[in-house]
Amino acid sequence: MPGVKSAASAMLVPFGGSTWNDNVLLEGSDQDAGVVWLNYLGAGYFQTIGTPLLAGRDFDDRDTATSVKVAIVNQAFVRKILKGVDPLGKRFRIHEPPGKPRPLYEIVGVTGDNKFQDMHEEFLPFMYFPGTQQEKPGPDDQILIRSSLPLTSLMASLRETIAGVNPGIDLEFRVLKTRIHDSLLQDELMATLSGFFGFLAALLAAIGLYGVISYMVVQRTREIGIRMAIGAKRADVVRMILGEAGVLTVAGLVIGIGLALGAAQAAKSLLYGLKPRDPLTLVMAVILLSAVASLASFLPAHRASKLDPLTALRYE
Repeated sequence: MPGVKSAASAMLVPFGGSTWNDNVLLEGSDQDAGVVWLNYLGAGYFQTIGTPLLAGRDFDDRDTATSVKVAIVNQAFVRKILKGVDPLGKRFRIHEPPGKPRPLYEIVGVTGDNKFQDMHEEFLPFMYFPGTQQEKPGPDDQILIRSSLPLTSLMASLRETIAGVNPGIDLEFRVLKTRIHDSLLQDELMATLSGFFGFLAALLAAIGLYGVISYMVVQRTREIGIRMAIGAKRADVVRMILGEAGVLTVAGLVIGIGLALGAAQAAKSLLYGLKPRDPLTLVMAVILLSAVASLASFLPAHRASKLDPLTALRYE
């Protein structure tokens, strides 16, 4: 079909809400090697979803109902089930109830890891089987398509093509990008709320610092007057006030960074992509808060430098 780069069938699709897992037994062992996730696929699936084939081969015409049972595994399978051993040629069985056949599957390929249920999960160990070796194709098998066409044009073209084959087939279209976005809606809401409350906290901190410095200036009005009377310049007064405000700011930043690192570590599991110790984020936060603190401190410092020495000396 014009505009279609690749297409493949799959029993289960990423972020589709359904999964299938079972225990696996390596050849020569009766002990479960661990829980793995399974899926039946058509040739070209990995190219379609953009997952690289790292070793071995993809499914092809050699994989038929009567040929050797084969499987492709991901890197997580190699790490967790095979403990890093070269997987190509290794064989295994799927745990089945007594009386059910337990054929051997041979690993013919290795793919990269990808998320399947949601963006928060760790990479799960997956085994993929060719759809051509599926005993009974499922009624809900789906087709994944990678296309350069606009979505509306692709949908219209597919409807026309399918209707020409079987007008009775009902089609339902879903966009993988939309599914991923939907899975992150809660994260986006949490990030928005966190940003709002972070801004509110910075505003309250600025108001609080302004109040503290203003109170300090009022309490030291007489001292400021004496300093100015014996020759202190306005710039000296500003530097003195800003220096003392700087000490408060640095102390607050040190304590705040420690608390922020602890809170970010706790929130890591709540927000996808959050890096608790991202240096760029910490540096930007320190710069922003320092700028806010400087502005909040400068206003009372500037006001103190405008005091008339005689008036300040008479201040009680």
